[in-house]
Amino acid sequence: MGPADSPYAGGIFFLDITFPQEYPFKPPRVVFRTRIYHCNINAQGAICLDVLKDNWSPALTISKVLLSVCSLLTDCNPNDPLVGSIAQQYLSDREAHDKIAAEWTRRYAT
Repeated sequence: MGPADSPYAGGIFFLDITFPQEYPFKPPRVVFRTRIYHCNINAQGAICLDVLKDNWSPALTISKVLLSVCSLLTDCNPNDPLVGSIAQQYLSDREAHDKIAAEWTRRYAT
């Protein structure tokens, strides 16, 4: 579920989680299957999230990874975007960004 008080509120988002053979020493691959308007998630569903890249630790559980994904829906990181145009809009016109994100949530995640 999209976090309350975010443009993704009320949305149901599906993810695929793939565990590599080297897990837990390598991070799982987490991909959004539901379309989402977000600067850190591209059209293919790839997620730009530090705990899935450079900050991965074998001590991280899947619950913590999913919590980080939920947190990304509340507070995106426009300084490390996968979709530069959405990050730029987030920084320059947050109201328009949130309106489009909420519309995509209604259209694709409900």
